[in-house]
Amino acid sequence: MIQVDFSKLSPQVVWQHFETLCTIPRPSKHEQQLRQHLKDWAEQRKLQTYVDDIGNLIIRKAATAGKEQVAGVILQGHLDMVTQANRGTQHDFFKDSIRPVLKDGWLIAENTTLGADNGIGVALALAVLESNDIAHGPIEVLLTIDEEAGMSGARLLESGVLTGQWLFNIDTEEWGELYLGCAGSIDLEVGQPLEYETAPNDLIFVDLLVSGLKGGHSGVDIHLGRGNANVILANFLNDYLTQSNGRLVEFVGGTARNAIPREAVATIAIQAEQLTDLKNAVAATQAEWQQKLQGIDDQLQITAQQNTTQINEVIALHQQQAWLQALATCPYGIAQWSSALPDVVETSNNIGVVKLTKDEAKTLIMVRSMVNQQALAFAQNIQQHFANFQIQSELTPLVSGWTPNPESAALKCLQQAYQSAFKIEPNLKVIHAGLECGIIAEHYPDLQMVSFGPDIQGAHAPGERVKVDTVEKCWKLLVTALESVR
Repeated sequence: MIQVDFSKLSPQVVWQHFETLCTIPRPSKHEQQLRQHLKDWAEQRKLQTYVDDIGNLIIRKAATAGKEQVAGVILQGHLDMVTQANRGTQHDFFKDSIRPVLKDGWLIAENTTLGADNGIGVALALAVLESNDIAHGPIEVLLTIDEEAGMSGARLLESGVLTGQWLFNIDTEEWGELYLGCAGSIDLEVGQPLEYETAPNDLIFVDLLVSGLKGGHSGVDIHLGRGNANVILANFLNDYLTQSNGRLVEFVGGTARNAIPREAVATIAIQAEQLTDLKNAVAATQAEWQQKLQGIDDQLQITAQQNTTQINEVIALHQQQAWLQALATCPYGIAQWSSALPDVVETSNNIGVVKLTKDEAKTLIMVRSMVNQQALAFAQNIQQHFANFQIQSELTPLVSGWTPNPESAALKCLQQAYQSAFKIEPNLKVIHAGLECGIIAEHYPDLQMVSFGPDIQGAHAPGERVKVDTVEKCWKLLVTALESVR
């Protein structure tokens, strides 16, 4: 691997913007620094800007001569990124730059997320604003906030502000595909205060760690069957602590509701003479899960290490039992495959975050479905599951899915651009992940929308990568499409 020199990547007009995005922190709900930078950048180039009440940035560029009457195109992406780092990696996402490297044609962030989701889409849109040699109609660039942590930017987007007739969402992750539909989603926020009680004097404390998993995007990767650290650890704790009369001090796993958790750690209390049995149980559980995940998630490790710090309290037994049973028996992963769309997941969920500590007790679960009512029904079923254990939860507002329109003029334009630029027919697909298109359609129901993007792997997990030559192909596709709009 070599440290990347962005000036040597093509097209330079795109990569210079992505380099900027790597240097300006942009965690979800903290996009203000980047938004101000881009607003200033646009105004220096005499482009019109507008920031709506929620914080979305809109930049407008007038049509080139002779193209004033063609359909206006909105180029849409989101400013924020998922912020994940490998255990032991020192990286402050609120201050530090992303440091990618090049390997075998891929741009990679080795120990953190890269932010290619959706930084590449943003960079492509900014490159259109920057360029002076593209014939195009009216252009609006819509850069939303908070896509990765609640989609509040799209949900609270102002109606009546955008004037374009077509929208190109540049936020999918497979070159050669055009997306015309996506899943809806709803979040389940489970939580209640924990009671703690004095730990018996004759117990020792042990840290249990589940690590080495690939993680990934809870929509794009859910069908791959990768290990979920929260699920693995919850099952082990529920079985082992029940059998051994052990006690739970805390359990923390995952960092985002829409990322499959790669790591989870718990501190437990047991009798000193049980330590050997514990380590044997850990080894047996590791072997069992390694067999289940063979060829899928081969680096799983479960370790037990005695904790010598002073610990005086454990979670109250009735709450320990309720939480662990609820987590261990909670539905997880694919709930239903689509009967109408081959090889497409219809409904799923991800147990993304578990935090059982003195500070707070919560679990964040994301439900996705191609059918809005199925998403709501499944989320309500999970809510009732936790209620059966006297654990309270709340549902966030439903994020609408995007209904496909295979007859749209915007889709036909991009299909023809593929043919013209690459002599290939793109695959038409729907995606189980959530795109902002369905929510935007609630505000602008007449918009014709299509989504595309370069090859991105490992979004939402450290090691995220983007294939460099497909970024150039996306640029060529975008330019060809814009020039052909009638």
